Amino acid sequence: MRRMDVSAFAVTLLIPVLITAQEPPAQAPARGQGRGAQSPEAQEAAARYTAADIRVMAPGVVYNAGLLDLAQAYTKQTGKNVAVTSVGMGGIVSAVKTANPPADVIMLPFELMSTLSLDGGGVPGTFTPLGRSEMGLAVRAGAPHPDISTVEKLAAALRGAKAVMRSNPAGGSMVARVIEDKVIKRPEFAGVNSPVSTQGEGGQALVRGEGDMAIQAICEILPYRQIELVGPLPRELAAWIDMSTAVSTRAMHRDDALAFLKYLVRPESNAVWKAKGLERFN
Repeated sequence: MRRMDVSAFAVTLLIPVLITAQEPPAQAPARGQGRGAQSPEAQEAAARYTAADIRVMAPGVVYNAGLLDLAQAYTKQTGKNVAVTSVGMGGIVSAVKTANPPADVIMLPFELMSTLSLDGGGVPGTFTPLGRSEMGLAVRAGAPHPDISTVEKLAAALRGAKAVMRSNPAGGSMVARVIEDKVIKRPEFAGVNSPVSTQGEGGQALVRGEGDMAIQAICEILPYRQIELVGPLPRELAAWIDMSTAVSTRAMHRDDALAFLKYLVRPESNAVWKAKGLERFN
């Protein structure tokens, strides 16, 4: 999951990515990039984001899980231009409160959205459960898929790996923290060699040829053809993040934002979310 400095966000608008983006997300801009460091492409993207009919801010576990596809379909259906930007969990609440131009639709884990709502950051009545982003195990494409149906079998598979790559929790990634707290620190996984990725996510490290397995959010495994999803981690671990969405009180296009939010959670959209790794709540 990408992250970046909040002060950099305020200047660069996180180099917004519009709905036409289809490739796995690139790395976040280097810390400290300022207005003078923006490329012409970044400036153009920022201008399009500013001019969009609906601006959406989401962390990587939603950004990578069908949001772009649904935004594109909504634009085709309604003619409303939707711009989407991804912000790391560590800075997204501050970005929701301070970024200019402000986002219209925001997506956060339940606990962060609850806090934001109590602070008046969400339009009353728009807080909506979105879905569950589960952690999964990845191997290199073509490698055998171990049985990970129980905690014991998962632990055995991980101990048999040379290195199980994962994201660095020191960077503020909630995915990385869930993996560390729900898996790596549990006594059942003692003896697992699980180095943190020095660049990007655990799945991206596996793509680069580091390690032979990776634990990562499923939606951040599926975009890469060089690696394959073995399956979600056993449910006993509760290794997931529950996401919600709302219309921001700073929204400049509230009616359009609410209409788009309702489109995202309609039953017909569930298949898109599921195919990209987000399980909608019933």
